[in-house]
Amino acid sequence: MLGGMEIEGFDYLRVRGADEVELGVARGGSGTPVVLLHGFPQTHLMWRHVARDLAAEHTVICPDLRGYGDSGKPIEGYSKRTMAADVVAVARELGHSRFALVGHDRGALVAFRAGLDHPEVVTRLMCLDVLPTLDMWEVMHGTSAAVGFHLYLMAQPAGLPERMIAAASDEFFGYFLDLWANDPAAIPPEVRSVYLEASRRAVPSIVADYRASATIDVTHDSDDLAQGNKLRMPMTVVQQDWGAALGFDAAARWKAWSTDLHHQTTNAGHFMAEEAPDEITTAIRALLKR
Repeated sequence: MLGGMEIEGFDYLRVRGADEVELGVARGGSGTPVVLLHGFPQTHLMWRHVARDLAAEHTVICPDLRGYGDSGKPIEGYSKRTMAADVVAVARELGHSRFALVGHDRGALVAFRAGLDHPEVVTRLMCLDVLPTLDMWEVMHGTSAAVGFHLYLMAQPAGLPERMIAAASDEFFGYFLDLWANDPAAIPPEVRSVYLEASRRAVPSIVADYRASATIDVTHDSDDLAQGNKLRMPMTVVQQDWGAALGFDAAARWKAWSTDLHHQTTNAGHFMAEEAPDEITTAIRALLKR
């Protein structure tokens, strides 16, 4: 385990996802399954509080996304469609043909794609602090787009972005850990160290994940939008009120994709599963009862 840190009471497994890529997975608890997907620049460890709480009544599965943490890091294969197939395959390998799915940040984009591609598998869906990829690019404009500079940097062709980030990886990834947290104490030094080490080891694959969101993921979202495909399972979105800050209606953006949406904002920072774990766990339990 990176940094020797684990979610207390969870077992650690290597489980095959799509395309023979192995994912590092933490599993704990018993009962109906809930899969939790982490974001950038983190690992499954971001769920340590929420996962332990949910494990009192659910089987909780926390994989590292492909390209991150202890999971395989192929050169290619970072469309959210492929990463969603990983999640479905891992759950199936662990004996679950259907499950509730919660994703944060990059993991929320994977969860969104899993809901569209595998509606017969995903029973409930929660996305934390993102917009769908297509909408994200549409709302970024003018000087306000500077807040998403990393999206544009990692969208560039392979080579330069990887070299630039690798030259100062701790500073690059640490910048977002600092900037996006309303409560820095929620990510203590030992956890921050795990995130930085994991990201330092995964620069090419992290960039590939982001590059896919400027290319193939946009194509997939556009195709679904044109075909009228929507998320039809009960869905909750929790996010900061950056729609107000950047001039768009986040709830309306999400309603265009979902037929059964509960949208709420939070006063927590971006790392809400660590900054406000009780709030997020309560929201997950409410979704599971719908």
